[in-house]
Formats: sequence, C-alpha cells, structure tokens
Amino acid sequence: MTSQPPQSVYDFTVKDAKGNDTSLSMFKGKVLLIVNVASKCGMTNSNYTELNQLYNKYKGQGLEILAFPCNQFGEEEPGSNDEIADFVCTNFKSEFPIFDKIGVNGEGSSPLYKFLKSGKWGIFSDDIQWNFAKFLVNKYGQVVDRYYPTTSPLSLEHTIEKLLAD
Repeated sequence: MTSQPPQSVYDFTVKDAKGNDTSLSMFKGKVLLIVNVASKCGMTNSNYTELNQLYNKYKGQGLEILAFPCNQFGEEEPGSNDEIADFVCTNFKSEFPIFDKIGVNGEGSSPLYKFLKSGKWGIFSDDIQWNFAKFLVNKYGQVVDRYYPTTSPLSLEHTIEKLLAD
C-alpha cells in the first residue's frame, strides 16, 4: 500500500516547542511565512524584529509566521526548545509559534522541509543555504515563493498583502 505524497503543507504534522504534535491543517486559509530560525546568528536581530513587525501588522488579516529553530548552520541554535522560546519571547516579544528544533538539510531533514524544498526554485539548489531562509505559502497550503536568508522580511510585505487579498 502506498500513501499519497503530500499535496500541501496542511498534510504535515510537526512538533511544537513543547513536543506536542501540531497539524499544520490548523492554519488552513491563512498565508504562512515559514522560516528556519537561529538565536546566535548575525541576522537574528534584524529578522526577528522584522518578522514581529509583519506579524503584528498582518496577523489579524490571516498571516501566520511559523518559526523552526535549526542548529545546522554554524551551530547558531544550540539551546533547548525551552531556552530558544525564552530567548525569543524575552528579547523580541515574539507571539508567533516557535516549533521543535529540526534539521532542514541532509538525511535528517524534516519531511516538511523536504516538501518545501521540492519546488522549482531556479537559482536555488534544494538545500537551505543558512538560517532565516523563508518560504511563503498561500491560503491553500501551496508554496508560492522561496527567499534567501539575506532577504529582509519586510521586503515581502507587498507579496503578503496580495496573498492575503486572494
């Protein structure tokens, strides 16, 4: 018996920061910005600051930001889930969900990230390049774009507005 390959991000269940299963189907009808995050990266402050600005401005219109801590790049996310959540909440007052620490590349890559990376991304290779790579997902659970780690979250605002209006 073969199972159907995932058709959207809603087909995935991930662990939250407390280790509980969370079905991404709970975000149906929302625009998602999925980001692999790190606490000790040179891009941490700017990314979290801008992600918070986007979230605060658009959460009431249907934007959700899903943050997935990852320690695969320069070991810049060494803490436990509790330490990561405490850091993010204390330093940035982030209200968007922080999930369980995951792998985004290689054999240990999470199934969600395998799905996210499976799009036709032109100049991107399949692998995530560094912390704060971003995937924008429409209200139907389809990945519509992928952004480099150096892409400013605020630069996505126009695209997010278009997806929210869809």
